Amino acid sequence: MMNAHPLLAFICDTAATAAGTGVTTILGFTSVCGGDGYAELFRRLAPEAVLVIGALLVLGFDLFAGKRAACGGRATLAALIGVAALAGAGFAAAWISPFATPSATNLGSALETCTAIAVGTRLGVYVLSGLTLLLLPGSSRLRHPAEYTAIILFATVGFSLMAAASNLLLGFLAIELASLSLYILTGFDKTRPDSAEAGLKYFLFGGTAAAFMLFGFSLLYGLTGSINMFDFAYEAATRSPPSSTPLMLVALVMVLAGFGFKVAAVPFHLWAPDAYQGAPASAAALIASASKLAGIAFFLRLLWGGLGRFAGDVSSAPPAAGWMPVVAVLALGSLLVGNLGALAQTNVRRLLAYSAIAHAGVMLLGVIAAGGAGAGPLFYYVATYGLATVGAFGVISVIERDAPCQKLADLAGLWKRSPLLALTLFAFVLSLAGVPPLAGFFGKFAVFAAVLKLNGLAGPAGWLALLAIAFSAVALYYYLAILKQALVAAPAGDAKPVSVPALPALSLVLCAALLLLLGLFPSLLLSQL
Repeated sequence: MMNAHPLLAFICDTAATAAGTGVTTILGFTSVCGGDGYAELFRRLAPEAVLVIGALLVLGFDLFAGKRAACGGRATLAALIGVAALAGAGFAAAWISPFATPSATNLGSALETCTAIAVGTRLGVYVLSGLTLLLLPGSSRLRHPAEYTAIILFATVGFSLMAAASNLLLGFLAIELASLSLYILTGFDKTRPDSAEAGLKYFLFGGTAAAFMLFGFSLLYGLTGSINMFDFAYEAATRSPPSSTPLMLVALVMVLAGFGFKVAAVPFHLWAPDAYQGAPASAAALIASASKLAGIAFFLRLLWGGLGRFAGDVSSAPPAAGWMPVVAVLALGSLLVGNLGALAQTNVRRLLAYSAIAHAGVMLLGVIAAGGAGAGPLFYYVATYGLATVGAFGVISVIERDAPCQKLADLAGLWKRSPLLALTLFAFVLSLAGVPPLAGFFGKFAVFAAVLKLNGLAGPAGWLALLAIAFSAVALYYYLAILKQALVAAPAGDAKPVSVPALPALSLVLCAALLLLLGLFPSLLLSQL
């Protein structure tokens, strides 16, 4: 069997059942056959089970009770059931799954549910997905709200498993479940040709990135004989430095290609502007928020927990070979392309896409600093960025109920057309720009401070932090261009007032309130990580 492809050999080996032992090996972890073993397995996967049940309930209610309701009523019912499922999953993640006894199963080696980051990331993606679902009644273009909600829940299952997985095979399946769901959501709006185009481009880029990433995972398995991330560190302790293991360097490059696609880092960013422009606003919000939070958690565990020995060093010049200098180059490219590209945009969705690329550069700086400062600053930054992005796309979603909202000029006079939308957009944009006292400022401050603690300005990491601070000032220009149209420019002559449905209004107010609360009291989140 070992003459075959390493990952294929592993899959074939683990698909077998140990005859006569009563032990079944599934996806790299062992479950004891019998009631107690399966009960323990269910407790470990309780959040995901709740989400799957919720998705089936959404489809069932719509099939039997939604036929006689209007599209708006179906969307409201689907959103409420989806939010209830997410609330149940959050309860399971916080109070059931972390306290499952690992003695009956070694699923604990595949799911690190007891760590603060794993639990926090799971809860974070549930909150962001719930806020996204509340935007659904404000989307008049979506003709199948139940199916849309079910796909969001399935995507959240993938995010949840990514947040806690420490097993490469389980992590890859989670990434692909989430990615396939996002491809569908991106092309879901059948009334717009650019939605189908965006879904196709996203799928093609994502499939290519998945192939690179899977090849990297297979090389890691072949080099270490394990797919558990934490076994990599043990295996690496007895091996040569990364400079004398070229196959390990190839594996790292393959893995970083998949990671770069997940966070839309340069040069793996080309899908982002088209996807953000063509996707339904709520789908774009999910891509930019929960998807990034889950992806960062998974790859942070892989890079530092499993491959920390191969990190190299960027705290002093010249940098030492490893994956950290590559991440630094990706961060530099993302900061340059994201901020400079956003300056030239007149389409508000593409502007937010290039803004996301620039923020990906800051996230990569947080990945570099996580080895010394821990994951807290990075988690805080990604979570608060996700709240601001969900809110910004939520405003676009509500405006698009009555009129197009693609160009910056479509926001003109928003303060007269809907004071609520204008006020919340003001909070979201200022948080993205990093203006105090909103949470975006403290997120950037925490990441930059963590990077500068490595070695001050004496090395490449310090120079990158200084460049990121300078680009934060540049970003104010294009963010203020949004606020200029919304708060200063006069509305067009045929512009009509914008009505805000109750659930989208609740989502926007909650996003803005959380950004203000976490900005005034950042320790509410940072102290838990």
